[in-house]
Amino acid sequence: MEYTEISIDLTSLKSTMQDIVIAELGDLGFESFLEEKQYLRAYIPSHAYSKADLQELSAQFDNFSFTAKTIPQQNWNAQWESSFTPISIDNYCYIRAPFHEPAEGFDYQIEIEPKMSFGTGHHATTRLMIQLMRGIKLKNKQVLDMGCGTGVLGILAKMTGASIVDGIDVDQWAVENTVENARRNNVNFNDVVLGDAEKIARSYDVILANINRNILLADIEIYAKHLNKGGQLFLSGFLEADTQIVAQKAASYQLKLTDQLSEDQWQAMVFKALN
Repeated sequence: MEYTEISIDLTSLKSTMQDIVIAELGDLGFESFLEEKQYLRAYIPSHAYSKADLQELSAQFDNFSFTAKTIPQQNWNAQWESSFTPISIDNYCYIRAPFHEPAEGFDYQIEIEPKMSFGTGHHATTRLMIQLMRGIKLKNKQVLDMGCGTGVLGILAKMTGASIVDGIDVDQWAVENTVENARRNNVNFNDVVLGDAEKIARSYDVILANINRNILLADIEIYAKHLNKGGQLFLSGFLEADTQIVAQKAASYQLKLTDQLSEDQWQAMVFKALN
């Protein structure tokens, strides 16, 4: 798939606005982000890119400066790999690429081939999800990694004892990357499906959904219908400012907030199915 790279000059954007702009870009369909010293790089499938949308967004935030260029898939992989660094989440989980050396002192290590899929652990929302997952027992649980990206959350679920792990993603490349990364880590997803929440075909004890606010709000009803009684729904991909609207939406489907974490204005929440 061909991607478009947007480079936003951070000198033209207030630092306090950067995370909000990333969230807005996510709502526009941008899938992955790289934060460098001077530039924020954002990536979107070329067929979904709209210059008019970017210009409108820029006007809302002091007319920040941006440029756009096309990234063929083969070049994208090289660019992503060149910027990929290992990630450590406390002493719990270490996420690295095949070209990095293993590290000692972690409960779990996950090796991810850093292709174009979102969810390598660099973004605060992935780290937040992993921190929240650490607080529950997944042994013998049935888990769905919704919007699986690289499959890192589902892989961790398998490593921590989940009996069934399925993945769903709207991007074919993410589906393939999830299967490949699971095999790389000596675990297997039971099923990995191309599509959106409408593809959920069974009920789960745990649903992990790290996507973006608009998709989460639209799909919470579907998630609730596919949670076993007492099941848990993990949500992230939205800002702290959106906490109330997400919590209210979840409550309308008998989902009770049980835990939450934030980092750099990003939020993750856990809900329990009451029926």
